[in-house]
Amino acid sequence: MKDSLKPGLSFEYRFKVPENKTVPYLYPEIAEGRVMPKVFATGFMVGLFEFACIQAINPHIDWPREQTVGVHVDVSHSAATPPGFTVTVKGRLEKVEGRRLTFRLQADDGVDTISEGVHQRFVIDAEKFNRQLAVKAAAALEKE
Repeated sequence: MKDSLKPGLSFEYRFKVPENKTVPYLYPEIAEGRVMPKVFATGFMVGLFEFACIQAINPHIDWPREQTVGVHVDVSHSAATPPGFTVTVKGRLEKVEGRRLTFRLQADDGVDTISEGVHQRFVIDAEKFNRQLAVKAAAALEKE
C-alpha cells in the first residue's frame, strides 16, 4: 500500500446499463429469474460498486501484486433502473484500518438515487491469496 491511500479519497464512475445486467440475466438457469422485470439487478449493482472501488484505489496500492477483495457490503437498492440508463457511482474512502478499507457509496441513474451504503475491501497479496486458495481447493478434492 502506498502512502497516498488515505481517508478522503473520492471518486466517480459511470456505467451504462446493458440489458444483460438486468435481473433475468443474473441467474438465467433459475426459471423464476427469467420472468422477472428487466431492471438493473442488485447483484450486478454490488459488482459495479466493487469495481468502482477497485479502479479508484489501484493507483494507491502495488497493483497487481497487491489487490483488494470485498469483505462486507451493506447497501440499499431503492429504485429500479431500466437498461440504457447510465448509473453514476460516487464513492469516498472513509477509513483505512490496517489493510481494511471502508467506503461510503451512492449511486444514481439520472432520475433517482438508486443506492446508498457502505462497502469494505481488504488489501491482499495476490500470490499468497492464490496459494491459499489452491490449498483449499486441493483439500476439497481430497474429501471427495
